[in-house]
Amino acid sequence: MPSKGLLKLESWSLEREASSYGPTTAWSNKDMDPVPPEGRTWGTWNYVAYWVSDATNVAVWQLASSMLAIGLSWRQALPAIAVGHVIIAVVMVLNGTIGARLHIAFPVLNRSSFGFWLSYFSVISRIVLSMFWFGIQSYTGSECVYQMLKAIWPSTAHIPNHLPESAHITTVGMMCYFLYWLIQLPLMLVSPQRIRHLFTAKSIVVPFAWLAMLIWAFVKAPASLSLEPRHSEISGSTFNWAWLSALNSALGIYSTLAVNIPDFTRYAKNEKAQYVQLFIIPTAFTLIGFVGIAVTSAGEVLYGELIWDPLQLIDRWDNRAAAFFAAFSFILATLGTNISANSLSAANDLTVILPKYINIRRGQVICAIIGGWALCPWEILASAPGFLTFMSGYTVFLGPFAGIMITDFWLVHKGKVDVPAMYDPYGRYRYWNGINWRAAVALLVSVPPNLPGLAHSINPNINVGNASFLFNISWLFGFFVGGGLYWLLSALYPATETFVEKAILAGDPSMPYQTYDAQSEGDGSIKSEKNSTKVTATQL
Repeated sequence: MPSKGLLKLESWSLEREASSYGPTTAWSNKDMDPVPPEGRTWGTWNYVAYWVSDATNVAVWQLASSMLAIGLSWRQALPAIAVGHVIIAVVMVLNGTIGARLHIAFPVLNRSSFGFWLSYFSVISRIVLSMFWFGIQSYTGSECVYQMLKAIWPSTAHIPNHLPESAHITTVGMMCYFLYWLIQLPLMLVSPQRIRHLFTAKSIVVPFAWLAMLIWAFVKAPASLSLEPRHSEISGSTFNWAWLSALNSALGIYSTLAVNIPDFTRYAKNEKAQYVQLFIIPTAFTLIGFVGIAVTSAGEVLYGELIWDPLQLIDRWDNRAAAFFAAFSFILATLGTNISANSLSAANDLTVILPKYINIRRGQVICAIIGGWALCPWEILASAPGFLTFMSGYTVFLGPFAGIMITDFWLVHKGKVDVPAMYDPYGRYRYWNGINWRAAVALLVSVPPNLPGLAHSINPNINVGNASFLFNISWLFGFFVGGGLYWLLSALYPATETFVEKAILAGDPSMPYQTYDAQSEGDGSIKSEKNSTKVTATQL
């Protein structure tokens, strides 16, 4: 491509694929299309590896810290983690089955429940969350690189700093961040069908490494010494709200993936392949939560203080070989989680924003640049703890998103949806000017009640009275109120133009592309577009 041509936007257009859906190239590309049979490569063990991989990350290790910090004992914290992940596992399978059945990504699927244009609100929300957490996870990965380098060359700890204090990062910190970013970037360019092998490797290496750390903890500080003295410091209604807050934290840690899990289950060989999530999610996350509690408690006995950051715990070790391999397990854990939960999610969402120019690979690169560098995660971590609280609190939107999606597919449409119409801005899912007002009302009712509590969590000086308690169950409130109200409105005012007798999926090349002629919502007239692209569809 000539250098002058690079400056022209059209020169970056993706090559049009014959199989692409949508009336024009502006609405679809190959990565947005339903996954063809040859691309459906994920089996049951791939989903086991995926979730063992995702469970073994620093955030899950530290999950119990917030629970013990508010006064719960470890015996009370573990059930909160287990119950939270049982609930999120059910949501994962319900949304995941949709992806496995239709073989489409979350941003496309979302159009059937929110309307073609309103769906962009949830998509952009996911992009923002993914990019911020991508940067923050990348910074955690850079700390792993530092521990590995220090284990090999102890002098790394004494590299002089040439950056000002206002930079909120040191010279060695920037070096380690750049090295981690370079390690991570090539892995981000691997296709979703093949990246499952990274999750498999991580699911084997990391659990064994963390099991070794658990054994080390029990040898150095037996459970009778480190765990038994821990009792609940609260009781009554204070305990009840604290436990519900802990449950909400467990729900929130992967509430993002509960929404966009179709991005991964669309690659399933069949629907049954992803049912294993129902078992593996609560099992893996509860076990990792226990490991985090046990090792941290042992660290308190050995070093006289609670060290919730496992990398800071590793920093105290004298055994350099042990420190290196432990840090390696954490860098592998961070790589797998950052790609699966953040960069791939952002890339899938970005393809929908500009499908003519962005595919999954380009979306990954954009995420690596914006999330990794433009957002300066070290600045966020150093100077804006309230902002991090806000980003965590952003999950007040994710409960309603998940509730509306599940309600729409399983209860309102009963699985009978029109996949080709999801690619057309004027198709049957246009609703009212591209907005499903039922979903909009459900969001307006389920989200605002949690905002006072969110404001209080960011700034405790803001007194919101008892409204702060509702924030302790924000995900559950949003999921059930949002989903319930959506079902009620859909029952009272059904969008009849969106109903089909049988599900229309990819498969039959003889079916012409069709659009919904929406003079007003409820018209229900369908017209064949003679000059539009043929799509593949079959009725079940």
